[in-house]
Amino acid sequence: MRILVADDEPMGAMMLSRSLQRWGLEVVVARDGEEAWRIIDKDGGIAMAILDWMMPAADGPELCRRIRNDVRHAHMHLILLTARNSRADVVAGLDAGADDYLIKPFDPEELRARVNVGIRVLALQDRLADRVAELEGALANVKQLSGLLPICSYCKRIRGDQNYWERVESYITEHTDARFSHGICPECYERALAELDNPSTGPATAADSPSANGTNKTIR
Repeated sequence: MRILVADDEPMGAMMLSRSLQRWGLEVVVARDGEEAWRIIDKDGGIAMAILDWMMPAADGPELCRRIRNDVRHAHMHLILLTARNSRADVVAGLDAGADDYLIKPFDPEELRARVNVGIRVLALQDRLADRVAELEGALANVKQLSGLLPICSYCKRIRGDQNYWERVESYITEHTDARFSHGICPECYERALAELDNPSTGPATAADSPSANGTNKTIR
């Protein structure tokens, strides 16, 4: 993970950088707020920043506000570093967009703990973003039927979007991701067996019609 350290005091920036590097983190250093903003704006790989409150050009709270107002960088984890320790200062820093607050002179173990909290938060954000992307992809492939479907009460065909009648399975296949595996229910099976055993009871064919051979007969 790459972390930006923004501090106009060279000694403070060096101490922070060495502590972070000992924990296996890659550190980028900025000497003032404007330089920090330029680095963040050009480098999309920085996920966390430790910002000194008092800096030339742009102070820590101002830098927090800029980052939060830019959708490209708003996900960054921001820690304000300052000698101010009043409740009002803490509230002001958090209101500016900081995620955490560290008092100077900082304790290395406290710094490590707070950085680890930021790493966990960023990891959770990444997993959540991946999950949201998966769900959006799944929803994009889902088709749903809703509303009233005009269906013929005799042949059970459905009137489609083009105002013509089509079979139920054709309509559902077109409008959803459902697929049909055709079979025969017990009731239809019994009816089919009865028609095979008694062909005379089956459906009339063209040859059975009165005018099949050109002969008109009156059926009484």
